[in-house]
Amino acid sequence: MKNKIASINPFTNKEIKQYSTYTNKDLNQILEQSDSTFQDWKYVSISDRVELLNSLSELLNDKKETYAKLITEEMGKPLSQSIAEIDKCVWLCDFYAKNGEQFLSDELIKTEAQESFVSYDPLGCILGVMPWNYPFWQVFRFAIPTTLAGNTVIVKHASSVTGCSLAIESLFKEAGYPDFVYQAVVADHKSIESMVESDIVKAISLTGSEKAGKEMAVLAAKNLKKCVLELGGNNACILLDDADLDTHIDTIVNARMQNAGQSCIAAKRFIVTEGIYDRFLEEFKKKSEKIKLGNPMDDDTDMGPLVNEKALKTAEKQVKESVKQGAKVVLGGKISQSFFEPTIVTNVKPGMPIYDEETFAPVAAIIKVKDLEEAIEIASDTKYGLGTMMFTKDIETARKRIGDINDGAFFINELVKSDPRLPFGGTKNSGYGRELSREGIHEFVNKKTVYIK
Repeated sequence: MKNKIASINPFTNKEIKQYSTYTNKDLNQILEQSDSTFQDWKYVSISDRVELLNSLSELLNDKKETYAKLITEEMGKPLSQSIAEIDKCVWLCDFYAKNGEQFLSDELIKTEAQESFVSYDPLGCILGVMPWNYPFWQVFRFAIPTTLAGNTVIVKHASSVTGCSLAIESLFKEAGYPDFVYQAVVADHKSIESMVESDIVKAISLTGSEKAGKEMAVLAAKNLKKCVLELGGNNACILLDDADLDTHIDTIVNARMQNAGQSCIAAKRFIVTEGIYDRFLEEFKKKSEKIKLGNPMDDDTDMGPLVNEKALKTAEKQVKESVKQGAKVVLGGKISQSFFEPTIVTNVKPGMPIYDEETFAPVAAIIKVKDLEEAIEIASDTKYGLGTMMFTKDIETARKRIGDINDGAFFINELVKSDPRLPFGGTKNSGYGRELSREGIHEFVNKKTVYIK
């Protein structure tokens, strides 16, 4: 039975379009098509796959305004940020087009054999379950290295960005990829469970909430299938007394406020040593007050709405519960139509929602500490492990503390961000596995030992 889902413009709250979910028969056919196509696709040379990837990159670049408007319409980020998201996807395509063949080349290893090496063979059909907050980027960073390695992919995107999902499928077809190398499905979570249980699906990549990740990990383990999980985050941003605010304050504010705070790798907790605390708070507040909320299609809009009413209510509840426990709102903290105001909260302590939980909204929790030792202790006090950032002029001292925090990334004098050239992923409740770079393209291959004597 087909159900209806609708994509809603978060700025106008008006329905954009309705879509019918796929039936079990549809999904079974998609699985069979993916498996059948894989039998040929895995033998296509890497150089030929690179040619297709170059065509995809060119098309994406040529149509960036069209795709950017679709992103903004469906999930609400300012158009300039949507264009930047498409540009980043082009960069990713170009990176793998340049480096993919090297990453997938046999690795020769000297042994007593006449010849011994590791070959990187594709696994088959890989299922991707993707989120709404970066509707093109999240899909591309999964699908590009995975298909370049010779796998076929099926993508179940967030229902709220179904238009983006189907547009990406059409883009692959227009670029000349064989039918069914990339397929998008419009389905509910129950249907996805049945796909994971299919023998055709060899592995899963999920980017989403901690709850969704745990459920997928259990399902994947039950079916003895590998999965890569990129989940929530509660990133710390440490500012030491010698931090250069004149140079870095815009970066620091952007680390929290980008994408209206709807980012797993955004700075959530700002841990500030007492010598710079007052000046930092003043500068952060001054910059945040200038953020312009408005129609995300307008060029002068800095921040768009949150994705839906549920997100607004969740952020409001997290702030209110923290205030009840003694936190102090020094800016914002309120819902304004479909927006959540840029918010700064001080006197934040363990046990408060904005200390313990991931806040998917423009809410900055500010924590005063005595020194670097206390800052490291608080930064580590979280169940998440995506990334930490530290701002200081003393690079050598910062370098010595890299190993003290068990996160997937440690950025000094820069916000945590994903980069095609660098592996990306987390620890603890932020998930496991890596995307991007050489590590990302090797997640969904069979690292086969070959020994010839």
